[in-house]
Amino acid sequence: MTLRKEARQTLILAFPIILGELAQMALQIIDTAMVGAVNYKQLAAVALVTNIMNIPFVFGIGITMSVSQTVSMAHGRKDKNLVSHYLYNGFWLCVIFALIISFGLEAGKNILFHLDQDPEVARLGLPYLRLMGWSILPMMLFLALKQFTDGLELTRVGMILSLMALPLNAFLNWLLIFGNGGFPRLEIAGAGWGTLITRSFMFLVIAIVVLKHSLFKEYITVRKKHWYLQWSTFRELLHIGIPSSFQISMEAGAFAVSGILIGTLSAVSLAAHQIALSLASLTFMVSMGISQAASIRTSNAFGIKNWHKISAIGKSAIITALLYGTICAVTFIVLRRQLPVLFNNNKEVIAVAAWLLLFAAVFQISDSTQAISAGLLRGIKDMKMPTFLIAIAYWVVGIPTGCLLAFYFNMGAAGIWTGLIAGLTFSAVFLSLRFRKRTTQERQEIFQYNKKSHH
Repeated sequence: MTLRKEARQTLILAFPIILGELAQMALQIIDTAMVGAVNYKQLAAVALVTNIMNIPFVFGIGITMSVSQTVSMAHGRKDKNLVSHYLYNGFWLCVIFALIISFGLEAGKNILFHLDQDPEVARLGLPYLRLMGWSILPMMLFLALKQFTDGLELTRVGMILSLMALPLNAFLNWLLIFGNGGFPRLEIAGAGWGTLITRSFMFLVIAIVVLKHSLFKEYITVRKKHWYLQWSTFRELLHIGIPSSFQISMEAGAFAVSGILIGTLSAVSLAAHQIALSLASLTFMVSMGISQAASIRTSNAFGIKNWHKISAIGKSAIITALLYGTICAVTFIVLRRQLPVLFNNNKEVIAVAAWLLLFAAVFQISDSTQAISAGLLRGIKDMKMPTFLIAIAYWVVGIPTGCLLAFYFNMGAAGIWTGLIAGLTFSAVFLSLRFRKRTTQERQEIFQYNKKSHH
């Protein structure tokens, strides 16, 4: 009964985060689907650019996670001054990393032509890469403020703004990709402009809300005393942010490298891979939402060292992950021929995508479990060992296995996806065992301490 109650509370907190995450993912899917309606080469160009920029972008997202973790701990202690201080320092830390990432992508844009891809796909992708690179700046600043509101368990703020962005992005794409309403037909570049404008709008609105809304007044009114940059606070944020970034970057990097490797096979394989990956990423956003909610709740309990609460939150979250992953797997198997049609009408692309969705179905349970286990460990500030385990999972098990099967055993794209299954399964098993070991140890120590105190 306790586990059911904890699962319910986690899902209540997670629901707005999930909708917000799905809305963010939907922005990418809108670009993929609307550009795919032009032709499959432009769809392959979107896939190539997404694979290249996912690693640095996801690294930036990891940095923003430090804001919700520190704010959540301070909020659990009811220290509004510390919450305000973390907000200010966390925001400027995210500004620094966002600038580094955006300038880095601009400087390295010509990498598109050195990855053994279809030359036309690389040429089409260049303007899209530049625009998407600069859109990371407003997006990371939006996420920094969203993580602040999430850390206060006011998760509806980010959800509402993320949902507002969907029709705006779709409308801008309709104008700029296809040249409607008197605008020039920019095709793939139009999708880039649409995303840049939408993300800038999202940041401006959330900044106004945080600075002006009464919900956040108590954290803003103390700014004169607590809004100052402090190196020790930066270090504390980086202690959480850097390992978080490496963790999610290693997973995103594995998928990105997989996409680049599949791109060396053919443009058709890459387009099909992008369709299957977009759908798998959509289901993963739900897991990420539950992971973030569980992480916030465990972080709150960790602030007062309530390990029985942490253990109950963790067990209920992992059970939720297993159930959710099973539902997603069945959905992908049943609808594997219908779902790809939403993205492209090329029969060869659809056939390959339907085949890859079977592999995506297999790793749904592992993907959900490893995401939520990583979030639970982040909540109890266990960062080093999970980062090591994730590195082994993707870069010692997943990618090498995929390369071996794809190129030595001639399995093609299916071989790469089999490698991803192996990596995700390794990650899920060892991260969940790590969380169980940590909570068991801590509870036993508390029991022994109480026993000695009683005697």
